[in-house]
Amino acid sequence: MHEEQLYRAALNGESETVGKLLASGADPNRLSEGEEEGLPLCAAAAWDRSEVASALLAAGADVNGREAGGWTALLWAASNGHAATARVLIEAGAEVDTANDDGDTPLTLAARRGALGVVQVLLEAGADHGKFDGDGDTALDIAVAWVGVHLESALLDQIEQDGWEYVVARQYAKDGTELVTVAGRSADGSETEQVQAQRGHAAVATLLEDAAGVYTPVDQLVARAVAHRDIDEDAETWWIVADALGKRADEETYDALARLCVSEDAREREFGVDAIAQFGFADGEKPYLERTLPLLQKMVTTEGNPHVLRSVLAALGHQGDPRALPHVLDLIGRPGHQRTMTDAIALADVLPPDHEDGLALLIHMTEDEDAEVRDWATAGLAGLSADTPLIREALAARLTDPDLRTVAEATRGLAERGDERASQGVQRVLAESDDEYARDLVTEPGAE
Repeated sequence: MHEEQLYRAALNGESETVGKLLASGADPNRLSEGEEEGLPLCAAAAWDRSEVASALLAAGADVNGREAGGWTALLWAASNGHAATARVLIEAGAEVDTANDDGDTPLTLAARRGALGVVQVLLEAGADHGKFDGDGDTALDIAVAWVGVHLESALLDQIEQDGWEYVVARQYAKDGTELVTVAGRSADGSETEQVQAQRGHAAVATLLEDAAGVYTPVDQLVARAVAHRDIDEDAETWWIVADALGKRADEETYDALARLCVSEDAREREFGVDAIAQFGFADGEKPYLERTLPLLQKMVTTEGNPHVLRSVLAALGHQGDPRALPHVLDLIGRPGHQRTMTDAIALADVLPPDHEDGLALLIHMTEDEDAEVRDWATAGLAGLSADTPLIREALAARLTDPDLRTVAEATRGLAERGDERASQGVQRVLAESDDEYARDLVTEPGAE
């Protein structure tokens, strides 16, 4: 009985109940024999109950335990697109290339679903991108086959029955890709069924091509990025494609991106700038700087689209060259310009230590109404090589900021300058913030 209760509690994410059952002797490795057979850990993984999964693992659950069909918890997490739970399982020793009885691996299942976040976790963990599934397809084969497919129609084909009614729902998955759900029910309402997939196949294919060393023409990659620009929550596919192209560091790709920067299509210009911004950067080297900087500087005067200009501003900052400062100041000082964190990042990245007007503007940004602007401006100020009373006082003023990340950045800047006031920031962040990034900043060596 305990095992059935444990399975149900794990499936529902009832952490407190799971804890009590485990404490009373429930075996986390025993299959439930009720209506829903299976392992509690697999149930938790299938429904993204990462906290429950951690509790089960701590109680001795076998991370590679198998239930019917050879399914492990990691296979379930991958199949359903649950990156956070997949990471918990992998950190506990889950076998990343294990296959079920049909030959499906976590990577092929994640690729079929379009689960970008899971694919990223698996590749980081060393999953074999060349392993075949039971049909003889690699994860890359699967992802490429799904690129361009009308997802709603494909899902409907999987469950469509005569006389049933269907609805389509769309929302963002946790990895930022669009999650599409097609649900159906019979005319009398007695039967229901639903299927899901994520619109992440283009991004997944790009990651897997990069991992496999497969060369995909620039125009195909650009088409993927542009097609998903307004679909992903934070342009995930756009940036994955831009990063993949930026890492190529070859003349042919650079020339193609430079041509995009003067395209008649504003979206193509925007992508060209974003992709060329860090093209070829490696180990501190910027081999294309002397070609990219003039291109961007010219676009400051010739470009009229505000979205493209925002990318130009960010790209100028990425060059990290003081020669870009006049153009950065021009862009962020234009009438009607809307201040964002990009302004602070770009300005800090190109600001020489002795430029009084630029420094005054950056300090002014640390007092902005927008918390993100204050945070990034404070981070930029903290990272400057200069150490002056003006900089120290501006940083110290942020120790009482309502945004604790801003406080943490100011604390870091003061600590690196040997200012005793850093201790105030350390105490405040540790007492008031549960943000891991902020806490790490103030506990770095020397911060205290």
